[in-house]
This record gives sequence, structure tokens and C-alpha cells, in this order.
Amino acid sequence: MNNKFFFTRLQYESGDWDVDQRMPSNLLNSLVEYTTLDVDTKENIITLASDDIFKSPFCYISGHKLVQFSKKEKENFKRYVENGGFVFADDCNHDIDGLFAKSFERQMEEIFGQDSLKKIPNDHEIYNVFFEFEDGPPTTSQELNGWGDDLVHNYLKAIEINGRIGVLYSNKDYGCEWDYDFRNKRWYKIDNTRFGVNIVMYALTS
Repeated sequence: MNNKFFFTRLQYESGDWDVDQRMPSNLLNSLVEYTTLDVDTKENIITLASDDIFKSPFCYISGHKLVQFSKKEKENFKRYVENGGFVFADDCNHDIDGLFAKSFERQMEEIFGQDSLKKIPNDHEIYNVFFEFEDGPPTTSQELNGWGDDLVHNYLKAIEINGRIGVLYSNKDYGCEWDYDFRNKRWYKIDNTRFGVNIVMYALTS
């Protein structure tokens, strides 16, 4: 039995799921660096329509374009989350009116019901489960440089199942922010992947 933590990227039939390709290895390196988790340092790519998703402790989904899940993709997404799975969904457009944001949110409504995605408070456990983020979600350089909707989103949204986050949703484009070779991390004054460590540790311990 493999008890290693592994990172799963969800491949879906619509849109462009294969973005920010260096982000997973960077985040996995941070988990090795900061935590005692036994980590598989290779990204796993699993199709959302495959039952392999149910073996995954943590899933990541992202893109810029239209998200339109097939019937089987919707069924798997719902079953995975309702059975205790965790999905981190990150909007590559960092734009609340962008195509990914609008279509992904519509999919969540269809799967989990209207208003199921709610803003989480900035003192939520996810902001202090490992590293401390007193002001809630850290700001990304993409938000500050005026791309997307030119807004700094001072919140994340989530779908909670039985008081626990099942889907964490960001318009902040963390994937792009963390998309660099982990060997370049030493040039950063503060390691910006630390919040990713919180997300994974919350997914595994909550």
C-alpha cells in the first residue's frame, strides 16, 4: 500500500486543464522542505471521468477557458467531494467575470446547488493550519499588476460539506504565482508557496 501523499491534477474534457506546469513540483518541493509528509514528488494527472480520482487525497483543477463537465465528470466530482475528497480550484484568469470563473461557478451550482460556493472568513482554519496568514489569502503579483479584473480578491470561496471544505475556489491565480522552478525559490524574500502548504495540510487533516 502506497501511503505517500501525491498531487493529482484533474484533466477535464472541455477547456485547457494543463496550465502552470511547474507549479505542482514546486509545491511538492515545499511539502518536502517544511513538513514531515512522505511525498511522491511526481504530479499525477487523472481524468475527472476516471474512478482513479477516488484514490486521490488532494486534487487540483485550473484553466482559462470554458468549463463544461460531462455527465460522468459531474457525477465523479460530486461523489468525490461528498465522500470527503478535497479539490483546489484556481482560476488562471484571476478574473471574477472571466470565462473560467463564470463557467466553473455555473458547474458548481449545477452539481451542489445555488449559492453553494460561499466566501470563507479570513480567520478560517485554512489560514493558520500550518503557516499563519493573519490577513487571509496572500495577494498574488498577478492581482497587483493589473491583469484580469484588476482587483485584489481579499477572500477565497469554498463549498463546505459537513463543516469541512470540499472545494476551495480561488480567483487569485495561485497556479501562475507558484509556476517557477523550485530551485529558484532562494531568490524570493518570502517563499510564496507557503500558502499552498496550508491548503494541502488542511485537506489532509481537517
